[in-house]
Amino acid sequence: MRQTFPLLLALAASPALAQETRQLDAHEHGVGILNIAADGTDVLMEFHAPGADIVGFEYAAKSAKDVATVEDALTVLGRPFDLFTLSGAAGCTVTQASAELEGGDAHEGEHDDHDHKDEAHADGHDDHDDHDDHADEHDDHAEHDDHAHGDDDHDDHADEASHTEFHAEYRLTCADPAAIDRMTFPYFDAFENAREVEVQVVTRSGARVFEVTRDASDIDLGGLF
Repeated sequence: MRQTFPLLLALAASPALAQETRQLDAHEHGVGILNIAADGTDVLMEFHAPGADIVGFEYAAKSAKDVATVEDALTVLGRPFDLFTLSGAAGCTVTQASAELEGGDAHEGEHDDHDHKDEAHADGHDDHDDHDDHADEHDDHAEHDDHAHGDDDHDDHADEASHTEFHAEYRLTCADPAAIDRMTFPYFDAFENAREVEVQVVTRSGARVFEVTRDASDIDLGGLF
């Protein structure tokens, strides 16, 4: 589903944005990231938020209730003006919107396959080789102990893989982009677990970074568009 907005990517790579933006945490609970780029009458947005911020969990949805919760969230995320409101005088309309859930833990299944293979291999030994098998098992156990030293790194990787993240992209057309001087965030009303949005805006006039919170949910965009 993921679509590429060349203009957004080109503007996001501009020297102005690189100079004025700070490194944002790729996955911090309570914090979403909204990138905005504008050129002419086009305004492009790309939004990322941890699964916990949107639906309250980050595991892969399996139960009917969780699946329905994710589907409802995707429907809401597909309506950008219900989340991020631009100045009405700009006359902006949504021409394209998409939302998806990324991530999920497929690593557990790989572990299960590995375990089944080990069991099948063990069943293949006969009684005559018990002593040799015992020695082999001892060696295998030693190798396992050596491997165990890296388990922390493996667990960290598994934890990272289990995270889910919502990703949405929007394309707007604005009759008068210069009239965009303010943006508000009903996003916080839609998703009670959300606490902050890091906003990066880049236009032909320059680049700015904003930190929007539940208690300060609007930003001044005067002069940027």
